Amino acid sequence: MKITAEQELSLIMEMLTHMDVPNEDASIVAEVTLDADLKGFSSHGLGRFPQYVKGLKVGTIKPKSEITVEKESGATALLNGNHSFGHVVTYRAMEMAMKKAKDTGIGLVGVHNSNHFGVAGYYTDMAIMEDLIGIVIANTEPAVAPIGGKEPILGTNPLAIGMPSQSHYVSVDMATSASARGKLLEAKRRGEMIPENVALDAHGRPTIDPLEALKGSILPFGAHKGYALAFMIEIMAGPLVNASYGKSVTGTANPEVMCTKGDLIAAIDPSKFVDMEDFKNQVDDFINEIKATPNVFIPGDMEVRNVKQHQEEGMSLDDNLVEELKEITSKLDLDTTSILGE
Repeated sequence: MKITAEQELSLIMEMLTHMDVPNEDASIVAEVTLDADLKGFSSHGLGRFPQYVKGLKVGTIKPKSEITVEKESGATALLNGNHSFGHVVTYRAMEMAMKKAKDTGIGLVGVHNSNHFGVAGYYTDMAIMEDLIGIVIANTEPAVAPIGGKEPILGTNPLAIGMPSQSHYVSVDMATSASARGKLLEAKRRGEMIPENVALDAHGRPTIDPLEALKGSILPFGAHKGYALAFMIEIMAGPLVNASYGKSVTGTANPEVMCTKGDLIAAIDPSKFVDMEDFKNQVDDFINEIKATPNVFIPGDMEVRNVKQHQEEGMSLDDNLVEELKEITSKLDLDTTSILGE
């Protein structure tokens, strides 16, 4: 079945407010979740929602927890999310980073005791809209084995960068693994195989079975280069922000245990370096050089295309996800037949 953007927002808001999530926080979660689905990151959109519901039920996500500032300087801050929704904590962290960037040129905010925050590119988009460069990195519970090993120690450790421009959407949002773990979970739910050269089973053998891959490990993208990048992110989103690292990271995929991962959120004000209009014009000039060759994409083009298509045609939900959502809404005593059907 297909669902419209308006229906998805309504569905999420109904579920969250019935689970005592404050309206403002529920709205942030809904917007970030919809953003993922519109851009084509369905593994981090509504398909991830049953995980959040379970976290609320077992108490690993606190619906009314307060975010606290543990350390702060002119350009930096360390936030304790106190196990609030990751979407809300990261949203507030980027707000703080942007304010600091406008004051000092750069804002760098570390986060711990948060939760899975959905799609990283939403928060770098916040910076773009304020004519800032946005950067988001995070570590996750182990999913990737070091090169030459077979035991998962590193996370999929996403990286997102957003760049202001006069006329283009310039954004990269990627895992440092060959696949995000969410894509494996999605393939498992849909009963689909995963591509080759993405994952190993528990014995270190290549597999296209998502269930075996989840028992084993995901490969780093680009072999040693992806491994090296994930390694550095593990430290910058772990020890640097008072969060866990390596095998001690929990809760990003398993909502039944407290989330111990960390995030590092950055905003940079180009106007503190160069004239802002010149900067954006030069970004566009570079993009025009790239696009002078026919059929060439820049980071962000695919998302723009997906958003347009999904706004016009709606977003597809697989049957198993629909049944999961129906079960959730039934237990909450919500009538969502107009959205999910009988």
